[in-house]
Amino acid sequence: MLRLLRLGLPYFALVLLACLDAEARVLPVPVPQELRSSDFTVEVNGKPVDVAHAAESYDFVNFDTTEAVTVSITASQDGFWDHGVDIQPWRLGIRPTLKGRTIRFRLKTPAKLSISRPGDFLNHAQMLFLFASRPPQRLPSAAALHIIAPGIHRGSLNPQNGDTYYLEPGAVIFGSLNLWKVHDVKVMGRGVIVYDGPQNPRDDDGWMQKPDWHCVGAFEASHIEISGLTCVVRSRTWSIQMKDSTNLLYDDVRVIGGNPGNANQDGMDWLGGGDTIVRDSFFRSSDDVFAMQGNWDGYTEDEIKQPGHDVSNILVENSVLSTSISNIVRAGWPEKTFNSRNFTLKNSDILHGGIGSCGLPFALFTFWGARGAVGNHSGYTFENLWLDDWYSLFQIEQENPGLQGFTFRNIWALEQPPLVTSEVKGPVKNIRLENVKYGQTVVTSNSHLPLLVSSDAQQPVYAAGDKRVRASFQVTPAILQPQTRATFTADKTTDPHARYTWLFGDGTTAEGLRVHHRFADARGTELNGTDIAGAGRFRVILHVQSRAKPGATDVPEDWAERGVTVVGHWHEAAAKAPASAGLSYRIYPGSWPDFPVFAKETSMKNGVTPTLASTDTSGFTHYAATYEGMIQVPADGGYNFHLMARDGARLTIDGILLVQTGPPFAEVCGSSNNAVRYESGSIGLRAGKHTLRLETLQTMSEGPARLLWDGPGIGLTDVPAKALTHSTTDSLVQSQSAVSSPAATTKP
Repeated sequence: MLRLLRLGLPYFALVLLACLDAEARVLPVPVPQELRSSDFTVEVNGKPVDVAHAAESYDFVNFDTTEAVTVSITASQDGFWDHGVDIQPWRLGIRPTLKGRTIRFRLKTPAKLSISRPGDFLNHAQMLFLFASRPPQRLPSAAALHIIAPGIHRGSLNPQNGDTYYLEPGAVIFGSLNLWKVHDVKVMGRGVIVYDGPQNPRDDDGWMQKPDWHCVGAFEASHIEISGLTCVVRSRTWSIQMKDSTNLLYDDVRVIGGNPGNANQDGMDWLGGGDTIVRDSFFRSSDDVFAMQGNWDGYTEDEIKQPGHDVSNILVENSVLSTSISNIVRAGWPEKTFNSRNFTLKNSDILHGGIGSCGLPFALFTFWGARGAVGNHSGYTFENLWLDDWYSLFQIEQENPGLQGFTFRNIWALEQPPLVTSEVKGPVKNIRLENVKYGQTVVTSNSHLPLLVSSDAQQPVYAAGDKRVRASFQVTPAILQPQTRATFTADKTTDPHARYTWLFGDGTTAEGLRVHHRFADARGTELNGTDIAGAGRFRVILHVQSRAKPGATDVPEDWAERGVTVVGHWHEAAAKAPASAGLSYRIYPGSWPDFPVFAKETSMKNGVTPTLASTDTSGFTHYAATYEGMIQVPADGGYNFHLMARDGARLTIDGILLVQTGPPFAEVCGSSNNAVRYESGSIGLRAGKHTLRLETLQTMSEGPARLLWDGPGIGLTDVPAKALTHSTTDSLVQSQSAVSSPAATTKP
């Protein structure tokens, strides 16, 4: 049973003042032995900080600081960082130094970070979340104050009207926070609630509204304030669920959820109600980060169709959001009836924006109002958002009576393009995209996003951003090697007093309209440039901001990002030889679980194709394929190759395995497809022809792999057919093997 201490405010004030001693500028949050992790060792300013285990293979660190700090992280596993380090959010421009198993970096301001290896962010990823916060504010006076001391406590918190709880640093509660028909409750401090309940790990009963069923559960509650709390969810249940509750404030909360099923573990759900503010918070979920419904009473048709209450007036700001699957924000569900209005997500970082599909592809925002769903929904705003890894921008569908008023303003994504098409379907109107950009380019049309508009949906309106602070830049010279003096020139804006801040992706910064910089190495921002490929890609960021007037709260700004490739050594072009257009290919029928040893297999269809999409497979639907030939490189420089594939693909340039997509990742909700996986790699190439070999798997999904590139004078684009040739002396072209029956598409 949970034991807590009820004390008067004067005693608490002494405790708080002791914690905030001016001499103690870094205040680590202790972790009881039962919760500690040995996967990482962390030091802040040379002093150890406890590492806590969260859920699955996720760990976290909490500390408060009033100054810039140096963070050192040592992995227990040898070679853990050998393939690179990914520290997000990307807009902070953090690049660590690496020595053996230890990375080290400087953190200038409080931040909430995700630290992992490049591309490793799905449900089985090993990730460390680091929460560096400002010290908590003083508690207001409270008639009913409860202090929970450091240590392990078993049992749930069940506040009564007017209660205030303070969880001291190091306090860990195994249980729930139940806010059942209460009002005027505050829960504050630096404690942790670990929820590990009895839910079925292979099914979804986490939707239920009852005490002790979520980390935080609210039912008909009002005027609730939760701040500084870390919420760990290990069960297949919704993390924070609110039913018919209003006037809620979540300030500096950290929610970490992970379960083997990788589903049904939302970050925060509203079932009716609203009037909620979420600010300066962190969410890592195994489903939708935020979801809105009028109710949820089960999965039978009668339960789904039961009308629900309105959801309205929700603001999420200054937060860091991540999911291993699904959407960042979702509203609606097939057959459901409810209304919603006035949802805003702004000034936030989207670290991992879903992967795959459930009915609709996952996205930054999905409204799924299919199969007779009914409701009026309006006033959704997504503004000032930074997208690291993302799948699609939005998926919006409703049958009746309709949706209106969706604004996407100042959406800044990395140069990686969206992996699937966005879609608007049904009576949807008043969609506005203003300064939506990936890399440096503003999206100005449906084809550019890309976006499919159907079933009487209104075409969206596209608009450029604020001309006073528009961010874009050029880099010279075109060829960069370590210690080359590079010049970065921003396009001048109409604001003569604008501030231009550069983050070079190597941990250094500069200010000015035109600046110079030298990259010390060719490892790239994520330290994943390899010696054998000879090049690394640095994530260069330009932040343009209007000079703020005293007291201004809404200062115009814009961001631009461009990968700059630094070449450590060159790969020479091949000798000229007779060649014809297109790549030669071979088809190996079978449902291959992984790439076969092609030299030991017999192809059943051979040919030449100008592009991957035009390959003649003679009816085979399950197969592995190889494509071979040459790629014409127009000029010396650092080139980046990008692969997108559902079932698997890998690219070899000049005999070097440069890019391989991650393992197949199954879509959910009965889909027969795998999700689109994305990967890229950099290499230094001399002008001329270079050998190319691409291997792909087509085991269960629709659609071919996609190969893109960028380099000197080439923006990110699909590799054009005119750049691809094959040798005319290849025996493959002289004769084509007989094609066996397309029905024999499963390898024994």
